[in-house]
Amino acid sequence: MLRYFGLLALLYLATSNLVLSSSVKVVVKDEQKLPLIGATIKLTEENETSSFYNITDFDGVAVFPDLKPGQYTMKVTYVGYSPFEKNISYKEDYVEYEVHLEPSSLSIAGVTITATRPLISQEGDKMIIDPEPLAGISNNTLEVLESTPGLYVDQDGGIFISSATPATVYINGREQKMSNQDINTILSSLPPNSVERIEVIRTPSTRYDAASSGGIVNIVLKRGMRIGRFGSVNAGMNQGNYGNRFAGLSFNNSSDRSTSYAMINYNYRDMLEELNSVRHLQNQSLLGQDANTRRSNNQLYLGYGINYDFNEDISLAYDGRINTGLRKSVSDNVNIIEDIDDSIAETINLTNNNNDLLSIQQDLGLMIKLDTVGSELDTKLSYSYGGNRIKQDYTTEYFMPFNIVNTGKGNGIQNRHFLSFQSDFTYKLPFDISLETGIKSSLQQYDSDSEFFVKVDGSFINDTLRTNSFEYNESISAAYLQLSRDIGLGLHLRAGVRFEHTYMDGNQIIPADTSFLVNRADFFPYLFLSRDLVTLFDEIALTGYMIYRRTISRPGYQNLNPYVSFVDQFMYETGNPALKPQFTDNVEFNISFNNFPVFAIGQNRTKDIFSSVMYSDENFNDVLVRTYDNLGQSKETYFRAMIGIPPGGRYFFALGGQYNYLEYDGFYEGQALDFTNGSWRLFTFHSLRLFDQTRLTLTGFMMTGGQWNFYELETFGMLNIGLSQTFLNRQLTVTVNARDVLRTMVTEFEFNQGNTYSYGSRYTDNMRFGISVRYNFGIRQQEEQRDQIPDMDVDF
Repeated sequence: MLRYFGLLALLYLATSNLVLSSSVKVVVKDEQKLPLIGATIKLTEENETSSFYNITDFDGVAVFPDLKPGQYTMKVTYVGYSPFEKNISYKEDYVEYEVHLEPSSLSIAGVTITATRPLISQEGDKMIIDPEPLAGISNNTLEVLESTPGLYVDQDGGIFISSATPATVYINGREQKMSNQDINTILSSLPPNSVERIEVIRTPSTRYDAASSGGIVNIVLKRGMRIGRFGSVNAGMNQGNYGNRFAGLSFNNSSDRSTSYAMINYNYRDMLEELNSVRHLQNQSLLGQDANTRRSNNQLYLGYGINYDFNEDISLAYDGRINTGLRKSVSDNVNIIEDIDDSIAETINLTNNNNDLLSIQQDLGLMIKLDTVGSELDTKLSYSYGGNRIKQDYTTEYFMPFNIVNTGKGNGIQNRHFLSFQSDFTYKLPFDISLETGIKSSLQQYDSDSEFFVKVDGSFINDTLRTNSFEYNESISAAYLQLSRDIGLGLHLRAGVRFEHTYMDGNQIIPADTSFLVNRADFFPYLFLSRDLVTLFDEIALTGYMIYRRTISRPGYQNLNPYVSFVDQFMYETGNPALKPQFTDNVEFNISFNNFPVFAIGQNRTKDIFSSVMYSDENFNDVLVRTYDNLGQSKETYFRAMIGIPPGGRYFFALGGQYNYLEYDGFYEGQALDFTNGSWRLFTFHSLRLFDQTRLTLTGFMMTGGQWNFYELETFGMLNIGLSQTFLNRQLTVTVNARDVLRTMVTEFEFNQGNTYSYGSRYTDNMRFGISVRYNFGIRQQEEQRDQIPDMDVDF
């Protein structure tokens, strides 16, 4: 029923004949023309006999209904911005004003008083996280996400928000059509201070792609800011089993009409992954595996862009990013097969992988402002290229019961081209209705070619099992319509529907034809309701939200590609070209306190779930095939709560927790697969100002009873500490940090499905101690000063 309720709401909005009469509408925005939520507006009559107050909503809009004509003084205030005051003459039945506030900064005798920004805030269906307090204890953007309250990054690079499905990663509002490993490579090359904000969208609106069942994490990077000419230099290192190091330079230049920026960052990462497992084989024996993999990566990142304002209504933006990486891994895997009496077989696998990565992203955006009340046309054109050059050498040496050495090698080339066009139109209709509509079309072309050889009698011959050639083409076209307005009783309604047409064409040429074709159209309704529940002292607001959305998870080319990846002689990995998409219906109710999210409860219902599974090879029962398959359906219920002490002194904190209860119903290897699982995820953030220019920061999380696909996980977590000190009038910041200080990020797992039972543990060298240095140069004004961690009083 919910999927049709959004359409009924659209009909109501379109046929509504309510009229706003005798009213004043005020739109409040910041210097970047973004709406300011919670700004206070005061209208005072000329004779000062009466005053009227209101607070802007998540669109930055406040309406004063039934206001009699006359002369008024309008005053607009917002924390961290200079007050705005203007005399207005109200004579018409309906009039609108748009106000732009400027950030405030007051400098007295060398002491700078700067605006505070909230660590976590709720803006409609988005949770906004300020990354600056986390940057001091992080060495790159990936570590910023790992420290973000409410997010969980697993050891395979999946980013989780509320559900058991990984979130979709956006950068600057554009989806990254890459594997988790490639996305993590890019995020780990970005300096931590390059992020402006992190947007967490658990239930995205129709404006966003429907392929977002796990929600969206949008990483908004800093661009040119109109604060003059300035820059920063940063460098640092940390040590675990092996050492990491990084260095970077950023520069910003702005004038009245244009801003430009450039940044370059080098990052060397070196880590050790330890994996120990025991698996029960078909003949009642045990396979014990101890694998150590050293992964190193040289990464170079270049970001640049320019924004130009033709006038107050038209602006053009160009942004580019280039990322290159030289990844290398060396694996040493010892395998011992034992029965109840003694060891019966022992082997060692040595695998060397070299992967050259190149990623290029080019974005062009045109913004046209149509009026002064928020109507606009936002058009984006984006192109990205991702290329991988893979080289692998492997050796398997048998020691028991006989001595044999098997050797193989191979090369792989993967290329991905992605082109996207998107245009979003926002228009303010009569009767205070806001219209949002738009179109999007994306094209993706991917090809993978690999050639492998095995050594036989001293010569290398073609390995027909692993040699592979695969082509994949994807086209997704979409259109959406979304309307919103206040509908009485304090309720704000936003409802819409998104249409998406999917065309996917995959073709494996070598070793055999496994072609597939997907050609389908789907509708995705959306419904959003909000209402102020309680307002105290005209300032403190408790707001409730209800959100519904239907989404889809399409298998990507990595899931579909039947390319065979050798792990060891007991396991290999391959994709499944027959995978079907999964659909999720999500409903969430949440409450915010002064725009700080405090409580939420929701449910995800998912059909045709595709998961990572392990099957026995058809020809060799003791060899596992790790692949993907559609297995069944699930119902996942969760609730989330957060509390905190707001800043006002030297110390403040945020503490939260989320409980997930999963009910699964499906089939695995021809047998019924029904189970339930409950898990807790706790997270916290603490900040203590020890001295005027010294700050201590602590973040951490803990998960109990977790589940990843069909792996049951024991309790694990991470505790991170950072100490920042500024010098030279706050231009120089030195931070020492420690990650996973208790070495608790050890993941113990158990897999017991079908004919496979295994257990073990995994650790990825998270315990690290390091130091970073950042120096700011040039003209520093409000925004740059606000970016300094010791200058910030983070608010809720």
